[in-house]
Amino acid sequence: MTGRARILTPVEFEPLTLGTDDVADGESWEQVAVVDTSLPGIDARALAFADARFEGTDLSGARLQNLFLSDCELVRCNLANAVVRNGSMRHVTVSGSRLTGFTWTGGEVREATFRDCRADLASFESAKLSHVLFEDCNLRDGDFRQARLEAVRFEGCDLTGADISGAQLERCEMRRCTLDGLRGVDRLRGVAMQWDDILAAAGVFAGELGVRLLEE
Repeated sequence: MTGRARILTPVEFEPLTLGTDDVADGESWEQVAVVDTSLPGIDARALAFADARFEGTDLSGARLQNLFLSDCELVRCNLANAVVRNGSMRHVTVSGSRLTGFTWTGGEVREATFRDCRADLASFESAKLSHVLFEDCNLRDGDFRQARLEAVRFEGCDLTGADISGAQLERCEMRRCTLDGLRGVDRLRGVAMQWDDILAAAGVFAGELGVRLLEE
């Protein structure tokens, strides 16, 4: 269902260390490995990276307009409370990273993988996600309101308290996910789930339908 990011091997990357003065609006880089870079709270517009690898990069609290990522890999990065508006993410893998409070609104995420990420309180409100895999991610209290999810797969994710109100889900799958307190449950119509997962979420579905539990 999901595409794979076309990532170059490490020997093909040119090491790049970015400072505050290097991220002027409209800058772009290709075939680079971003190393030793810590730019918490930066404010920049129209940055673009293609065929790039980020490892241990700190962009926490950043404000980024029109960020473009293509064929990129982010490993153990800190994007907590970063805000990206009208961004584009294509063929990207994000693994072992912190995305608590991360906001990606109004843009698109296509053929991407988020694996083993802490993304509680993250928001993809009004974004378009297509052929995306969330695997073993903490998505507690996540915000997918008004988002369009096409061929998105959630595997082993914690969606406790997440909100999918008004979202459009097409050809999506959920496997081994925790859905306690999920808001907007009616938007799950048509989502594919395993039988054991359906039984585990029976209370969530019953609550949405207003079914009352009879005491023995």
